[in-house]
Amino acid sequence: MTFINTIKTAFNGIAGNKLRAALTTLGIVIGVASVISMLALGNGARAAVEANFRDLGSDIVQIGVKEKIDQGDMVPVGKILSYEDGLRMPGNLALVEKVNMAINGQGKIRRDRNVLDMVVTGTTANALLNLVSAQQTQPIGWPDGVPLTEKAYIGNGRFFTPAEVLSNAHVCVLGYKTATDLFEGDDPLEQVVWVNRQKCLVIGVLTELEVTNPALRNQLRPNEAFYMPISTAIDNLYDEQPSVQISARVTDESRMGEAREQIITYLRERHDVQKDEFGDYADDFDLTTRQEILGAQQAAARTFSSLLAAMAVVSLVVGGIGIMNVMLVSVTERTREIGVRMAVGAKQGDIVWQFLLEAVLISAFGGILGITIGILSVPVAANFNQGVALLDPQSIPLAFGVALLTGLVFGLYPALRASRLDPIEALRYE
Repeated sequence: MTFINTIKTAFNGIAGNKLRAALTTLGIVIGVASVISMLALGNGARAAVEANFRDLGSDIVQIGVKEKIDQGDMVPVGKILSYEDGLRMPGNLALVEKVNMAINGQGKIRRDRNVLDMVVTGTTANALLNLVSAQQTQPIGWPDGVPLTEKAYIGNGRFFTPAEVLSNAHVCVLGYKTATDLFEGDDPLEQVVWVNRQKCLVIGVLTELEVTNPALRNQLRPNEAFYMPISTAIDNLYDEQPSVQISARVTDESRMGEAREQIITYLRERHDVQKDEFGDYADDFDLTTRQEILGAQQAAARTFSSLLAAMAVVSLVVGGIGIMNVMLVSVTERTREIGVRMAVGAKQGDIVWQFLLEAVLISAFGGILGITIGILSVPVAANFNQGVALLDPQSIPLAFGVALLTGLVFGLYPALRASRLDPIEALRYE
């Protein structure tokens, strides 16, 4: 019996009970679609992790205050990271080139009758450079391939200078929507707004921005911004000295370890950190680098992806068990047919190939339909992952190959059972 005839016989066997074959493929369809969509979710999770920390460069040390839970609130374990800590750092440490600092506080912004309750960002003068390096936002309509610059973010006016930061200047820069809401089409430049109970001169307005990374579109609102010098924000928004976020840029990336030790020694001296009873320093601050954060976050994302893939494989296994069950029923129903074929000269191998091909063809049909549904379900899956699910092209042949393998493995036993029937007993079967 030729292989082509065996394929035709397998097709006829499937066509003999279309409804049962269709229901059998459902398990494979669900499994394959799950593999594709779950891997897309895993890829999206990893991409989101990378996007969240892309602005933390490989030559940056992020310094944060160490906190503990006290009566349900997070409070510093020791001294705060003060504005003075960051301000004096470059002058005292040879391997620290410059320091960026920022704080966020809630403020009431007023211009005439227009009042906004919003987050006020106090920052150093290089905030725009941080926006450029982060690559998370860009001016609307910015041409692909054209490098971003700090000037590209300014729609009107300018950003404040390092001298204005040091002198506690009462100046501010507005986001595009903030300016529109406050001034309703009027020119904001050189106009005065009130931040809480202090006057602030508007010196610049950012151009209208868009978020470039889909993973962050539900988190970032770059047009609802209000920037002022960090020194001014501290005086305006806080009754007590707040803890600031500090990012230190090292002069030589290859000496990151030495730079870390310099920063640790500097902060221990300023905070008067002493050794505990075990001889270890009880530091009240934490230092992290991009490699450390990405390593931990990506490890968690890989675990998440593995769990999702395992769930999808379980679906395929369930589908494979369904194929085995249906094929065993088919062997029983077609026992007399098998006996007739053996009586007219069909060999055991022909019977094995016939039933094995039926199982593989059912898996192939389910695989093709599952791939289609899986690709179409990626946008739906993205809604459950902050808008991000990245389809991996390699997942398509992988899922289809696993589907075929499932049909082969779970169809083998019914095929072997059919081939081992006694022809005489099979012919007598009613």
